[in-house]
Amino acid sequence: MTEQKASSELRVAIAGLGSIGTKIAMALDQGIEGLALSAVAVRDAAKHQGFLSGLRRKPQILPIDQLGETADIVVECAPSSQLRAIVEPAVKRGKAAVVVSVGGLLENFDLVDLARAHGGRIIVPTGALIGLDAVNAAAVGTIHSVKMVTRKPIDGLKGAPFIVQNNIDIDNLREPLKLFEGTAREAAKGFPANLNVAVALSLAGVGPDRTMVQIWADPTVTRNVHRIEVDADSARFSMSIENIPSENPKTGIITALSVIALLRKQRATLCVGT
Repeated sequence: MTEQKASSELRVAIAGLGSIGTKIAMALDQGIEGLALSAVAVRDAAKHQGFLSGLRRKPQILPIDQLGETADIVVECAPSSQLRAIVEPAVKRGKAAVVVSVGGLLENFDLVDLARAHGGRIIVPTGALIGLDAVNAAAVGTIHSVKMVTRKPIDGLKGAPFIVQNNIDIDNLREPLKLFEGTAREAAKGFPANLNVAVALSLAGVGPDRTMVQIWADPTVTRNVHRIEVDADSARFSMSIENIPSENPKTGIITALSVIALLRKQRATLCVGT
């Protein structure tokens, strides 16, 4: 009975053991119905030996392009520059790839066609945003407009390409400063570590070129604050969320929890939400 149960488990591999990947690995090790952690890929294996040794079932350590060989689901938790190297081998093998760095997906959108051709899947978790179910539902009808306003603490925006290229000094701000206004596609290029939420919102709704985004550096906030306004033929709604940053100030704690919730749905007997 035990062998039959083990063979029916979905194997999950994780690329990257930063603030998001480690939480997902711990959740899988502690037990998610029908899933098992099979492998991880890390840049510096020695750095993570202590963490991996503490897991009840130690996963294999593999190069990122081999994760799809030992897993049914590959979870990308790495810098967006690594997205293609992680996702392409997995979907070519007909496996599912969970993409956290969804901003990087826009520049590699041919991966969707590649997944379709090989029977693979690309899954984008809700991440640091609420209400993607409502946006998905509204998109079945007609959405007229989608607008998102993001306010972040200074530390969460430091080093963003848009800020560096435009020589914007945000270190000594005493009041909120609007850094950017434009499309989700433009926002993802200028703020690749910050605007995965905007890209996920755009893919759920009217696309990256019609989803409008404002980004503010705000010394008065301690959380990542997002407000979304949607006007559709089925409903008009707005949503606000204040995410507590993780150890990485560019990422909210809820991002890892969102991936864990998504993984729980893969084999759950009761599944709530679209």
